[in-house]
Amino acid sequence: MANKEAIIAASARFPKSKDRIFQYGTAGFRMKAILLDSVVFRIGLLAALRSRKLNGQTIGVMITASHNPPEDNGVKLIDPMGEMLEESWETEATTLANAPSDEDLVELYIKLIEESQVHPDAKANVIFARDTRASGAHLVSILIESLKATKAEYTDYKLLTTPQLHYITRCLNTKGTIYEYGKPSEKGYYEKIASSLKTAMQGRQFSGSVTVDCANGVGGPKLRELIKHLASPSEGGLEIKVVNDDVLKPERLNHQCGADFVKTNQRAPPSSHASSLTRCASLDGDADRIVYYFNDSDGSFRLLDGDRIATLAASFIGDLARNAGLGEKLKVGVVQTAYANGAATAYVNQDLRLPVVCTNTGVKHLHHAATKFDVGVYFEANGHGTVVFSELALKRIGKSEPYSPAQSSALETLRALTALINQTVGDALSDLLLVEVILAHKGWGPKEWDLTYTDLPNRLVRVEVADRSIFRAVDAERKLESPPGVQAQIDAAVGKFKDGRSFARASGTEDAVRVYAEAATRSETEDLAQKVATIVRQAGG
Repeated sequence: MANKEAIIAASARFPKSKDRIFQYGTAGFRMKAILLDSVVFRIGLLAALRSRKLNGQTIGVMITASHNPPEDNGVKLIDPMGEMLEESWETEATTLANAPSDEDLVELYIKLIEESQVHPDAKANVIFARDTRASGAHLVSILIESLKATKAEYTDYKLLTTPQLHYITRCLNTKGTIYEYGKPSEKGYYEKIASSLKTAMQGRQFSGSVTVDCANGVGGPKLRELIKHLASPSEGGLEIKVVNDDVLKPERLNHQCGADFVKTNQRAPPSSHASSLTRCASLDGDADRIVYYFNDSDGSFRLLDGDRIATLAASFIGDLARNAGLGEKLKVGVVQTAYANGAATAYVNQDLRLPVVCTNTGVKHLHHAATKFDVGVYFEANGHGTVVFSELALKRIGKSEPYSPAQSSALETLRALTALINQTVGDALSDLLLVEVILAHKGWGPKEWDLTYTDLPNRLVRVEVADRSIFRAVDAERKLESPPGVQAQIDAAVGKFKDGRSFARASGTEDAVRVYAEAATRSETEDLAQKVATIVRQAGG
């Protein structure tokens, strides 16, 4: 299992940069691709060990940097049920990545094997995929060297969206069990979504088309492949217009397009030419985020972000549960982060009358909190999220007997949604179709969706700092406890604005701090955001 000489010899080809400290964060390791060689090799060792520790269950390795610039890349592990890596193992990933020499790496690895009490003959199964970045193929070749050195069985799934690899990982580990999630293949992913979409629609008609900006990333070709499995517009299916799907020029990835561009700049991509009141959506580089938007009849830009998707989904699923006669048996809840707009939180609490939980930023925190509900709806404002159904909820939905045609219809739709939604992780493609199903059932366009509540104007500012680690947050990342005195300055700035709220949070993927601000008017919001950004910039050196 741990051939010291083989690992040392292989590792020597991918030496660690002496002046770099690596940290496994909310998105795994993510940085300039040229710095990743040693990290990818070492994460391969950990993936094999994680699989052995779990008696040969399949572990996924995704090579992607999501919404980051094309020159960046990253790597992260996927646990057996398609969830993020168990938190305690994030520390081990960081430790291995920072081993100063090849010999130190092996000693740490052997120590970890002993502490994990892994049987010497245990088998390891690892699958992996990558997005469309130019550096991806090179990093995959390094990962393969690592897996060979530790004698792991592996399968290369080539180009996939991140959610597709999460899906396949879960399918492989549940195959042949009562929890079987689906066919463990890319084709199986498309077939499951297509079948559940047809059932969820129940003969209802889509209104108009949706234009989808794919950030010139892997979501482009995968969305086009998914469309092949769906009913065509002439057959009553959804018309999906795909834009920004150029993956042949890697330098165009996320360039003036994609979900992060739209959310940060509060405007449509320059290449978007959608007409007034047309539904538009933007994915990010690895298709695990989605935001909607449209141009109003007066030409103004209207963003329908993760908060809007969460409230739309929670409202619809709550109504379905009640109409199916399960209103008292299914506890539906919404999980948000500090980035959620204050108006969205109030809408869920006061209008939908559903509980809201606020957690730290990062999918693992939201996902964990969502599992506490029978049906947990979680979306970050940036568009990353999904809906999680508990085992008990799935059992109740599956076994419930309807007492009327209306109950039967609601149950059928609810059951279809449990299959349409990728419950392993936020998935832009399945979330796209979830939104379209809900709008079709409600008979809404983007305008009606937008009118459910009025967002407080908000602004997100990225501030580069020398060392993001000095910015330590508490209270679900809504307050800074370090550097000393900074929070008091932020509070003083916020107090000068009506409906003001602002916080600063260190990025989990880069040396930057993200400043969020909201206030009663757009100009006040911009003013508050810049004031807090200045405070952070001065504190960050």
